Amino acid sequence: MSDARQRLIIALDVSSAAAAHKIVAAVGESASTYKVGMQLYTAEGPQVVRDLIASGRRVFLDLKYHDIPNTVAAAVREAAQLGVSMLTVHASGGGAMLRAATDAARKVNPALMVLAVTVLTSLDDSDLDRLGVHGRVVDQVLRLGALALASGCHGVVTSAREASELRHELGSDFAIVTPGVRPAGAGYGDQVRVVTPAEAIAAGASHIVVGRPITGAEDPAAEAREILGEISRASVQPVANY
Repeated sequence: MSDARQRLIIALDVSSAAAAHKIVAAVGESASTYKVGMQLYTAEGPQVVRDLIASGRRVFLDLKYHDIPNTVAAAVREAAQLGVSMLTVHASGGGAMLRAATDAARKVNPALMVLAVTVLTSLDDSDLDRLGVHGRVVDQVLRLGALALASGCHGVVTSAREASELRHELGSDFAIVTPGVRPAGAGYGDQVRVVTPAEAIAAGASHIVVGRPITGAEDPAAEAREILGEISRASVQPVANY
């Protein structure tokens, strides 16, 4: 299960450090990486990140930075100094912004993974059309993914529904982190482009993000172990050193 544990990221989409630490304690050794997003970070600030890292956990800071290059670079420097292992920026911020982010991360911590968010998993083709982006979601994901990798990002965030085409078009030497993952039979919530853990890994995802199916379970550790089993059975190769 060691390889599977590297692939699983648990989303701490809660509003207090106490709730987050309760989930981490309940999951125990079944996971090592946790996502801190806008809700928890806004409620508790950087201390919750420091506490998780001090406890030996890896943190995926999912704040989706999207601003002018100078502002994003400054934010990435601060995140790198916190000791996070992964963070997100919006690929639609453009090449200059993405390069500023990756340059800033590299100067503080070369191992920090800067991941570019492509198309949110809550959007479908019709949503993009209303935004003035014509064509399929997968086409936009491929465009933004290529831009992100050319700008120095270590990988992308996208639905696993686009992962297979990303691998085919852009190769294997980058991370694909997939939110919107739900075990078979779980509700979709506010996600649209949803897949199971096994489907995500089989499609080429390097990491999957799972929130409510684990954090809302009666036994979070058992649910995490079940998902680790799905990942292990679907895995055909170990996680690369992205």
